[in-house]
Amino acid sequence: MSQTRIVIIPPAASMPAPFVTFDAGGRVLQRGSLLMEDPVTTPDVRTVAVAPGADILVRWLNLPVGGGAQVRAAARWALKEDLAGDPDRTVVAVGPVVRGAEGEAPRLVAAVSAGLLEAWIDYLAALGVTPVAVVPDCLVLPAPDGEGLNAAVFGADMGLRGVDFAATVQGDLVEVVADGRTLHRMDDAETMERLLAAAASAPAVDLLSGLERKREARTGSWRLAAGLAAALVVSPLILTLAAGARDQIAADRAERQTLALIEQALPEAARAADPVEEARRMLAVAPPPGGLATVSAALFAAVEQVEGAELDSLTADPGQGVRATLSYPAFSDLETIRTALAGSGLSLSDASTVEDGGRVVSEVIVGGAA
Repeated sequence: MSQTRIVIIPPAASMPAPFVTFDAGGRVLQRGSLLMEDPVTTPDVRTVAVAPGADILVRWLNLPVGGGAQVRAAARWALKEDLAGDPDRTVVAVGPVVRGAEGEAPRLVAAVSAGLLEAWIDYLAALGVTPVAVVPDCLVLPAPDGEGLNAAVFGADMGLRGVDFAATVQGDLVEVVADGRTLHRMDDAETMERLLAAAASAPAVDLLSGLERKREARTGSWRLAAGLAAALVVSPLILTLAAGARDQIAADRAERQTLALIEQALPEAARAADPVEEARRMLAVAPPPGGLATVSAALFAAVEQVEGAELDSLTADPGQGVRATLSYPAFSDLETIRTALAGSGLSLSDASTVEDGGRVVSEVIVGGAA
């Protein structure tokens, strides 16, 4: 494909999404903005989306060698103290292995609320865009050669990139985060287009790689209500130095929109004392496709893929969904079982996990994949 387009996801769906299209040599072919009321009709163009970095946690971690699912599980475990939301509803993407003169370097890791990432994907679908990758805006910037920080404005925030460091923060927090380091501004038009072309060609990390399975964006009211409810309840990941910095007016508007969608799609949840929490509960226990027989077969097959894992119990209740008790040798084994179930179109939610006699025991809920 000779052309690549990069689309910048705006802070609000009502705002236009800027885009730039490049040829294979990085030369700009087109600039413009995408609007919800005027979706594009060029599905053949390879598209990379740039997401608001303020909603994404970026770290460099020393991770063990292993398969993709195992490495992501290790990264999720290492980040558990930094995550503002439920780790099981967090998408973790890991960058490629980089080897230097002193051996393997720490790996780039990005984490984002699953509900928020899915909402971004559905938003892009409404624009007529299917991205091949989603990258945080702060990772469009290259790492500096020295001790300073490369910086660029993205919307109302500023992206910062240092050596093994990247974050997007509000303007009034830049000096705190910089902590005396020199800022090297890189947001003139020519430099930004060069950086966007490089990011479109080879994203530093792809958030889509952290999804448990490939998904097709759907714009039905039930799916959109679920995505917005998850995004609202889990809330965007918050960097420690930029805690909670979201505009209150926008947050109130998003909450009103979410409640309206829940009223339309899940009226029973709308009548509850906490409509969003009730919507989450209803979605979690929604019956999976194929019934108990299909779920049982898929779960047995998934457990058999993990040496030493056992399915201790399996129950189905109309109000509680399909529940199971699993025991296995290592914490990362649950991620392997979850990935295997995702391949069968099923999801697995961890209700509780404890260590018992040298083994790990989890109470889980099995449902239809989002």
